[in-house]
Amino acid sequence: MGKLFGTDGVRGIANKDLSPELAYKLGRIGGYFLTKGVKRPKMVVGLDTRISGDMLEGALSSGLNSTGIDVLYLGILPTPAVARMIKILDADGGVMITASHNPVEYNGIKFFNKDGLKLMDETEDLIEEYILNNLDIENMPISGDLGRKIYVEDPLRKYLDYIKSTINVELNGLKIAVDCGNGAVYKAAPQLLHELGAQVYVIHNDPNGININVNCGSTKPEEIQKLVLETGADVGLSFDGDADRLIATDENGKIIDGDHVLAICGTCLKEKGKLKNNTIVGTVMTNLGLDICLKEKNIDIVKTNVGDRYVLEEMLKSGYSLGGEQSGHIIFLDYNTTGDGLLTAIQLLSVVKQKNAKLSELSAMMKSMPQVLVNAHVSEEKKNDYLNDNIIINKIKEIEIHFNNNGRVLIRPSGTEPLVRVMIEGENQEEINLHASELAKLIEERLQ
Repeated sequence: MGKLFGTDGVRGIANKDLSPELAYKLGRIGGYFLTKGVKRPKMVVGLDTRISGDMLEGALSSGLNSTGIDVLYLGILPTPAVARMIKILDADGGVMITASHNPVEYNGIKFFNKDGLKLMDETEDLIEEYILNNLDIENMPISGDLGRKIYVEDPLRKYLDYIKSTINVELNGLKIAVDCGNGAVYKAAPQLLHELGAQVYVIHNDPNGININVNCGSTKPEEIQKLVLETGADVGLSFDGDADRLIATDENGKIIDGDHVLAICGTCLKEKGKLKNNTIVGTVMTNLGLDICLKEKNIDIVKTNVGDRYVLEEMLKSGYSLGGEQSGHIIFLDYNTTGDGLLTAIQLLSVVKQKNAKLSELSAMMKSMPQVLVNAHVSEEKKNDYLNDNIIINKIKEIEIHFNNNGRVLIRPSGTEPLVRVMIEGENQEEINLHASELAKLIEERLQ
């Protein structure tokens, strides 16, 4: 990764790391390379509810306009809605201004190409090279060749109509609790669920610019659990700031994470003959319980590195239609090119309705294996050396032999900190806790 782009665009504290000046340059340079060779290009721009969004959007749109790009302004919309609107409006790319689940002082700029996909590393590297070396492009249109800002008429309506088109059931009779996280989905989720006939109980849908993700949303699942139990709802839905992921709860307030959603929706798609190549894409952190569940259903699973971009890459490469992460980033590639919390919610609710079953009953098809994650603090230079340390390797083998295929050990160096993450999965929580702490201690001793 370069100095600007991380795993999900450019992100930092707004007006400090991510300044209006940088936003202008990202719009100008990024927009140019994304639309090079296109006559009268246009790009969609959306944002979440952070107070810094207006400041950054103004600067970014000025940068885009300065290279002759028309900005199709969407206002506050979820990230996946911005990705989809590129297709709906036949645009040449798009930008979402968001820092997702991060605190309000952060913001970010995320580009999409004309296919609604995140940028290739090569394109990000090229944009970085120009900005970090204070280079500029030789493109200074004047007069009628300048870009302009065009306000798109009711973009939310267009997006909700599209989401509705992906299911063929109404939600009459369902009571649904929703935590909007004071984020980008604060209008979209309640409106869509009401239109589909559900009885809706909503909290944290009153954003004021500084309350996004504050003690609410998918990073604070206790809120939706409490609301479900208070209202007697059938399902709870909790979204993060830009609504690209979903954490659900059943009628008992029990968390239904992304792995369970993949099991429920994947099984239903298979029954309908719509699960492409009979395969679901997960990551190395996917719970072993999903592997066991899918094996019983005769569904294959493929694993990638952690990160929705790697899940998507595998889906595109191999022609799969469903993939995602435990954290709630679920990609239904037949309908969108990114994790989409609202789309995931509607797909999950449609299964509940079609099966005429409680979410707890559907979720019971998968039994989550207990997991534990322990950080081993090591020196930055040695955090990859566990691969070549025979004492550590032998200890891992010893634990896995003990599990006899009913557990596993996963070691992952942190990409940003001097840490090695030790994840162990097994049938007994106390036992895996003990193994994880012993292994982490050994790694710390060996890799100082």
